[in-house]
Amino acid sequence: MPASGQVTLVGAGPGDPELLTLKALKAIQAATLLLVDDLVSEPIVALASSTARVVWVGKRGGCKSTPQSFIEKLMITAALEGETVVRLKGGDPFLFGRGGEEVEHLQAAGVRVSVVNGITSGLAAVTSLNTPLTHREHAHGVVFVTGHAKPGDTGTDWRALSHTARQAKLTLVIYMGVSGSAHIQSELLHGLHADTPVAIIQNASLPQQRHAACTLGELHATIEREGMGSPGVIVVGDVVQGLLAAELPLRVSAGL
Repeated sequence: MPASGQVTLVGAGPGDPELLTLKALKAIQAATLLLVDDLVSEPIVALASSTARVVWVGKRGGCKSTPQSFIEKLMITAALEGETVVRLKGGDPFLFGRGGEEVEHLQAAGVRVSVVNGITSGLAAVTSLNTPLTHREHAHGVVFVTGHAKPGDTGTDWRALSHTARQAKLTLVIYMGVSGSAHIQSELLHGLHADTPVAIIQNASLPQQRHAACTLGELHATIEREGMGSPGVIVVGDVVQGLLAAELPLRVSAGL
């Protein structure tokens, strides 16, 4: 028998509360317990009921994180006790958010679970710069890929991906790749030209958003020179050539 409580994995989007879906807002307001990732902005958490319990379960690359097994245990225990649990995640739960793992564990424990999509930062980042991810003259598709492999995993085959991206005219959207930008750049240059346009966007949609445009051959040097950091998204492909051509300076953006 399913538990009387339930869990909803909610995508909080890139940070701007106005980018939440109505369904996400309703779920947040109905929750009795919210388990919140570090990348979720405080204005979004403030939308919860004043009677709801909020537990921050940090998940940020390069920082100390709450063990995934502990988070899953919290969700299962609370749901079995009859609580309405919202697992609030930055971006989208099913795009590098471990949502698939959590759904599997919740279902195995007999807990009712549903998922509410959120706008992923890879989309919000370029949209904030009036730039598309696909364009029929410049890109026939888009690949979302992580630059951060789990321990023991060899990670993305950047060389193979670079050749595919060139041949198929694909935009690459790289999450969690800022810290590994030197390696990513070196490997992508095996299939992509050094003058391939690149954009790096940090804190997408938030008031402190920053971005820089460069070529693939200058990716790591630009990140180092401009002090770009996490959370950041790297977008590689001809769709961002307008940013490079305009020689947009690094700036603070008002977001979306």
